[in-house]
Amino acid sequence: MSRNELDTRVTLPNKQTGPVLHPGNKKGTDSYYKETFMSQEYPVSWLFLLFNLPAKHSRDRVKVWRRLKKFGAIQLKTSTYVLPDEPVHYERFQSLAKEIVDNGGESALVRVKEIEGMPYAALVATFNEARAREYAEIAEPLTLLIRDTRAWKTSPEAFSNRLQKLRNRFQEIYDIDFFESSRGEELQRLFRTAESLESNGGEPERKGQLRAEEYQGKTWVTRPGLEIDRVGSAWLIHKFIDPEAKFVFARTRAKHQSALSYVMIESEFSHNSDCSTFETLIERFGIRERAMLRLAEIIHDADLEDDKFHRVEGFGIDQTLKGWAKQGLSDEEILLRGFQCLDGLHAQFKKPSAKISQAQSAVRLSRYRAAEEKN
Repeated sequence: MSRNELDTRVTLPNKQTGPVLHPGNKKGTDSYYKETFMSQEYPVSWLFLLFNLPAKHSRDRVKVWRRLKKFGAIQLKTSTYVLPDEPVHYERFQSLAKEIVDNGGESALVRVKEIEGMPYAALVATFNEARAREYAEIAEPLTLLIRDTRAWKTSPEAFSNRLQKLRNRFQEIYDIDFFESSRGEELQRLFRTAESLESNGGEPERKGQLRAEEYQGKTWVTRPGLEIDRVGSAWLIHKFIDPEAKFVFARTRAKHQSALSYVMIESEFSHNSDCSTFETLIERFGIRERAMLRLAEIIHDADLEDDKFHRVEGFGIDQTLKGWAKQGLSDEEILLRGFQCLDGLHAQFKKPSAKISQAQSAVRLSRYRAAEEKN
């Protein structure tokens, strides 16, 4: 399936050189150098199915709704459904439109390039949200299955049967996940964990520690549509592993075979067991800074939504990232803004407790003196 895709490489400032300046920028102005190195495909168009069935045809309405749900179409307004403009989708909508007319209704099939008031990224986000809700229906039973290692040991056959049923349902959703929702990748990670339990006697696979020195000057590739775990992981890579890192956004690794992938299907750096990719990188590269461990808790709870650490700070950041995407900001712009958010949090968490105490003491003293003078 062809998809609208713009691969963008982002080079971030390192600790030695600082920000790179664009020619013509005012001296001292911070900026990041961005290089577009792949040509952009023509923007995707959309197929709209508008229809009306008489109220008395309730059975036909339910039948149409079920077929639209199976197609993966999303509803924008009453009786208005949309799909990406692909031949198979056109054929399905065309067939359904004919069926609606044959049953006494009215229908129209329309192809559009743009939707006023709804940028391309916003419509993609709407598709991803719909798929995320469907993935959520199997995420909970799959997570419970993974955690129930006692059941696996007592009845491995039952474990495998339950896992296969969940895998079949996942495949149905994945087939209509046209823009590769991040929830789909998370479930892929959970399935890999479950499969490792099958092959390793109920114990998750453990990987050895890595040396940052061996990962310098690399290109790192991840999927478009950034959320908190991918933004946080890129920030961690640049700050603690590879200061010269270049980041590429692509839906597959096909054009970037030499790049290191993270938070993608079959990537080395991704979710592991019940850990976010951010936590996986911290563990694999042996990062033990206290501020980073606090950030890991924040990103974990916002990414996995399991309230493991009872940290709510990350939800605001994650919603902000998604909001920027709905406003039509590019992935590189979202990444750079996300870096600034995490730079601020990291600086706050690294602030020495002694300095905090001195500042608090100064404030208390000034308030005390003001109260004394007032009295």
